[in-house]
Amino acid sequence: MLVWYAAFADHVSVFPGGSVLKAFTTELTAFKTSKGTVQFPLSEPLPVGLIKRIVKPRIAEVDGKERAR
Repeated sequence: MLVWYAAFADHVSVFPGGSVLKAFTTELTAFKTSKGTVQFPLSEPLPVGLIKRIVKPRIAEVDGKERAR
């Protein structure tokens, strides 16, 4: 599994994992975050470019784990 997501009444959550989100701390200041989650409010357009930038290192992380096996 690369990234989990869920929709709620007032936001969409993306769960890429804490190790990935650490690299995006400054870019995520406008959003509510927790250890491994970022919430995007439904009242604003979804930042697709930012989500793509978050997913790319997650792909590399998963790929690295698979190669280590």
